[in-house]
Amino acid sequence: MIILASASPRRRELLSRITGEFRVTPAGGEEKTRYVRPHLYVQALASDKAERVAEKAEEGDVVIAADTAVYFRGKILNKPSGAEEARRFLKALSGNRHSVYTGVCVIKKGVSKTVYYCRSVVQFNKLDDGFIDAYVAGGSPLDKAGAYGAQDEGVVRRVIGDFDNVVGLPLGRLKTILGE
Repeated sequence: MIILASASPRRRELLSRITGEFRVTPAGGEEKTRYVRPHLYVQALASDKAERVAEKAEEGDVVIAADTAVYFRGKILNKPSGAEEARRFLKALSGNRHSVYTGVCVIKKGVSKTVYYCRSVVQFNKLDDGFIDAYVAGGSPLDKAGAYGAQDEGVVRRVIGDFDNVVGLPLGRLKTILGE
């Protein structure tokens, strides 16, 4: 059985593109790591989530966990703590480029563990205060790294690299791992 260790509806939707057979078991608990470099940061968090879920899985189960972070001017922007922080993130990102890192961990219980990351570059549209206020009031930014969804209209001008990575689960390498 494939187990997605995430409550994210976006990750569920992405995984359903490559397999129809999986169940969702969020890892829960506090997310923390000592790493500050973005690629190590997301890999460590994804690995921790996968390991927590794999502890309760059966031999042969495949656990998939992911963690996404926005990296801008030397800082990791996770999910905002509230509307005011979301506004600050969006104002900072407005008109600028930043990187999005997603760490993925796949544990084939009793067989293997694979941890990797994907990086994409995102060019933001120039967002005015009215757009930002309306966008934050709509609630979409509050549960997303960097306070935005790449799929949300008007926010992202372009993505250089894997778009699914920016949404939260890069599928290319994952398909290969699941096929092994």
